[in-house]
Amino acid sequence: MGTTLQDISNKLDRIEELTLIGAKTVLDLEETALFTGMSVGHIYRLTSGKQIPHFKKNRKLYFKKAELEDWMLEHKILTEDEIQSRASTYIATHK
Repeated sequence: MGTTLQDISNKLDRIEELTLIGAKTVLDLEETALFTGMSVGHIYRLTSGKQIPHFKKNRKLYFKKAELEDWMLEHKILTEDEIQSRASTYIATHK
């Protein structure tokens, strides 16, 4: 296996970082990248294009975690069952 003390330390640091993000409601740029799984550069490009909800104070970017979650989930792909159900409802109400 060969797990070194450095590997364990790195994993503990990552767990601590993720735990802190879980407890916060407002994230900075680096925390947002970790939270979304996107790179810092990509998040920055999205803010430059006004494609992601964000705030700017003293030249620093901030993000509300709840708004990020809404933004990440805004384009839901319907399941086959949901599509079928909507089609049945449409047919029943538009005779």
